[in-house]
Amino acid sequence: MDLGLLIAWSIPFVFFALLIFFVGIRIIRPVEKGLIERLGKYKKTAEQGFHWIIPVIDRIVRVNVTENMVDVEPQKIITADDLNALVDAVVYFRVVDPKKAIYNAQDYKTQITSLARTTLRDIIGKMTLTEANSKRDALNETLERELDKQTDAWGIDVIRVELQRIEPPDDVQQAMNNVVIAERDKKAAIDFATATETKADGQRRADIKMSEGKKQALILEAEGRAEAIRKVALAEADKIEKINTAIRKHFKDEAQMYKKLETVENSLKEGSKFVIDPNTSITTVITEKMAGIIPVEKRSAKEYPEG
Repeated sequence: MDLGLLIAWSIPFVFFALLIFFVGIRIIRPVEKGLIERLGKYKKTAEQGFHWIIPVIDRIVRVNVTENMVDVEPQKIITADDLNALVDAVVYFRVVDPKKAIYNAQDYKTQITSLARTTLRDIIGKMTLTEANSKRDALNETLERELDKQTDAWGIDVIRVELQRIEPPDDVQQAMNNVVIAERDKKAAIDFATATETKADGQRRADIKMSEGKKQALILEAEGRAEAIRKVALAEADKIEKINTAIRKHFKDEAQMYKKLETVENSLKEGSKFVIDPNTSITTVITEKMAGIIPVEKRSAKEYPEG
């Protein structure tokens, strides 16, 4: 066969082979896993990276294996106390077995949403509105546990469930708001009363401390005065003792005379008169009152009659 003719015939074949090769290339991202089907039958699970499938014969189904979220649309649920509560929730999940998620459920996201709505009605319908609101964390855990159990057959791992809102009817909501406002006002009044009482108690303690301080100051002042008087008295006694000692030492028998002179000095200050007997050493002191002496006022010559 002519070489040129052979090359001419081979070019279309090579082009067709390259076309088939490039058409069959598949790249699986790290956040995905791929299910490869051949003629409609599951063949294998493709991990991240490069893969080649036979065009037309093989097909690859991509499944996201990262954390996903479905929003459960708000629905009205009748609670145990016959109230129509509006409930809204969000479910976070992850596909752990892509084969089960694709082949055991027609649309696992839609089915998870439907299952969550049914589970919410079943659990919240057995609780009062107050219980549902006050035990929201426990309710989230219960919902997560129930959904995770029921989605095991789909290869789904329910990570958590979050109740976004549980709202009562408008009239009930208004009544609840009034209760909350009343409780808040009550708490504010109690806090104000407590603060006032604390302030009054503090003022009382301050007054007591001030009174005790004044009392202590007066006691210290009185003690100081008493100590000063005591020291003055001691000083005076010490002075007298030194004088007596000096008299006894230097004047000996003249101490009695010194005492007499001291008495005379004191008497003279009060306008007394004294008489000295030259024949004796005893000095007689006579006050003006004792002697009956009355001072005579001096008169001028005009006041006396003539003759």
